[in-house]
Amino acid sequence: MKKSRLEAFSDGVLAIIITIMVLELHTPEHHAWANALSLWPVLLSYLLSFVFVGIYWNNHHHLLQAVRQVDGRVLWANLHLLFWLSLFPFVTGWVGESHFAPVPVTCCAGVALLAAVAYRVLTRVIIRSDTSNHLLADATGSDTKGTVSMVAYTLAVLAPLLGSPGVLVSGLLLIGVILMWLVPDRRIERALVREAQTSHSHAE
Repeated sequence: MKKSRLEAFSDGVLAIIITIMVLELHTPEHHAWANALSLWPVLLSYLLSFVFVGIYWNNHHHLLQAVRQVDGRVLWANLHLLFWLSLFPFVTGWVGESHFAPVPVTCCAGVALLAAVAYRVLTRVIIRSDTSNHLLADATGSDTKGTVSMVAYTLAVLAPLLGSPGVLVSGLLLIGVILMWLVPDRRIERALVREAQTSHSHAE
């Protein structure tokens, strides 16, 4: 199967997720600066969730650039990823409304961890689905950054169990992962450039 419908569906779902997140923002009841500033937990959680979803969209786009064919397994693995991403508006909204209480922060980190697992599963399923996807296999040999992210997410899930200091640690770990993934996977970009250069050389 071609990948075009999978890309279009994924883009649509991610756009809806971001739309839902912004709809969860409510204006202050009063119009004083104090009321506006009191919304900082909600705005911060929205910002983090927006960046998270944006990073996944960006890397998902790069991932599919290296894909030639998909099958039913890939479609289900992609839905699995979209399921966990669709929970971001709920858990981040809960984090903001609770002013970063330990349980919501743990749940938010847990969703982030499971989304990362789903992304790795999707990558592996794509590679195994068709030999024409060899470019992706060549580009994702050792996934050090992905492994570090998994460890950070796991620690972010456990840290809030220690109370308020743990919540801060969890938040810093999540922000660290965000900063690490702001730049899309360069391995895929390099593999695409190499393929283009090889194709050009053969054409000559």
